[in-house]
Amino acid sequence: MAAETKQSCYEGSSVSSFQFYLERSGEHEAILRCVRDVLPREFKRTGADKSSLDVLGVGSGGGQVDVQMLTMLQSTNPGVPITADIVEGSSELSDNFRALVEKTPNLEKIPFAWNIMHSGDYEKAVQAKGNMKKFDFIHMIQMIYYVDDLADTIKFYHSLLKSNGRLMIIVEGEKGGWDTLWKTYQKELCVDAITQYRSSGEVIACAKSLGLKYEELPVPNQFDITDCFDPSSQTGERLLNFMTAKDNFYESLTPEIRSGILDLLRHKCSTEKDGRVMFDSKLSCILIHA
Repeated sequence: MAAETKQSCYEGSSVSSFQFYLERSGEHEAILRCVRDVLPREFKRTGADKSSLDVLGVGSGGGQVDVQMLTMLQSTNPGVPITADIVEGSSELSDNFRALVEKTPNLEKIPFAWNIMHSGDYEKAVQAKGNMKKFDFIHMIQMIYYVDDLADTIKFYHSLLKSNGRLMIIVEGEKGGWDTLWKTYQKELCVDAITQYRSSGEVIACAKSLGLKYEELPVPNQFDITDCFDPSSQTGERLLNFMTAKDNFYESLTPEIRSGILDLLRHKCSTEKDGRVMFDSKLSCILIHA
């Protein structure tokens, strides 16, 4: 799911687990399809008559989506100077992001400010400093699960928007496979970095309660979890470990819970297509207006 946790974030073996999931799930490709559809017009509108543009990425992980968005922002606003502030708790993924920036044409023109910290710590640091930098575009992709207080987090980052700016939150879709799995088994799964599972439903409810104007766009995605039902499959076990946020799915949960999760994954979270079990991993893109 996301690339940030409160304590350790993705470091060491968890980075390889995260990368494995990305390769199998097609999640970044689905997100990129969405941003390519949505952001050019948003960036054109946001950048109209601006002499400079400032971007904040929160929980940016290895930067694969960020570099695409920044390249898009450059192309829709040619010649306009851009700054990028990045908040990411994982030093390993931040190093990957830096390496990607060096390999991406034209991004050397963008000054980056790297904040290797959890988003809550960034919030405290900014508030302590008092002089808050404002941004034209802020994005929080697959990281909202790890914040302590959802309403406070959205309110804070919304307060950093310049006039006409946008806060983009991408999160698992309500009533999708992730939402069904984690809410059904929240007692067993919400015990470590994620203590309260959230999907687009909670984000939308929060935006409404704060009186914020927003629009929601679906991000369809599904991936093959057939191997999860073969106990001898290493691929299946690695997917189950990631999907349940357990180091070892088979040893961490009782036989009854394991059986229940597998039954739920097959019958409530997925559809069958040509003999393959396809997990509904739909997401939602929520654009909150300044």
